[in-house]
Amino acid sequence: MDAICNNAPSLCDLGPRPTVLRVSGASALNRDFRRAVWTGRHLQVTLMTIPVRGEVGLELHGDTDQLLFIEHGCALVRFGETRESVRDRCRASRGDAVAVPAGTWHNVVNCGRIPLRICSVYAPPHHPFGTVHADKAASDAAE
Repeated sequence: MDAICNNAPSLCDLGPRPTVLRVSGASALNRDFRRAVWTGRHLQVTLMTIPVRGEVGLELHGDTDQLLFIEHGCALVRFGETRESVRDRCRASRGDAVAVPAGTWHNVVNCGRIPLRICSVYAPPHHPFGTVHADKAASDAAE
């Protein structure tokens, strides 16, 4: 099986081949709200860019665990067991990872003055191979 071992960051979905992902470089280049960069059978890596005062939106992944790595910026992360109980709040910034177990309501809000850049890992994959959502409206329409 051929692996992808180049030094250039990629904004294409390179899964499911073994790959070294240049996440920091790709995250800095990504201008889309959501972009899948690796989709396998059991795991998916996406990059997100949330504009100033923007948000992912309140969501629940019933059977998917999610790990969010803050690459750049500042986030306010909210959690709850039900839609109505989303009250817990935590701040997260560059270098932080946010673990969201399946079945947890959550939202991520950009609380900084620069675009929030996130690397999101889903297990199992949550979006189709090659997903690109230019903005939140495109993401909402796809759901």
